[in-house]
Amino acid sequence: MEIIMSVLAGLLFTAGVYMILQKQILKIVIGTALLSHGAHLFIITMGKLNRGKPPVLTEDVSNYVDPLPQALILTSIVISFGVTSFLLVLAYRTYQTNGTDNMEKLRGNDHE
Repeated sequence: MEIIMSVLAGLLFTAGVYMILQKQILKIVIGTALLSHGAHLFIITMGKLNRGKPPVLTEDVSNYVDPLPQALILTSIVISFGVTSFLLVLAYRTYQTNGTDNMEKLRGNDHE
């Protein structure tokens, strides 16, 4: 199961980097979201995928799952949704102001 999750995280990283290198702002935002989801899968895979075991340690339970990766992923999901929504609003406002979402046209020609 960890191999499948690792391959899926690698595919998400690959697609995210490819999307970030595009010229349209919306594709860059989608690439950022894909990168964050790839990081989520990577962290949860590194925390071991143990199913059916409790995430807390009590006196009668000797075999448990470390709850730290799940807590980190939950926090990271909330933060990534916030960042994605902020980037979407920023991209929309940029499109409204400049009339284009092409990064080459948004760069300007002042330095050339």
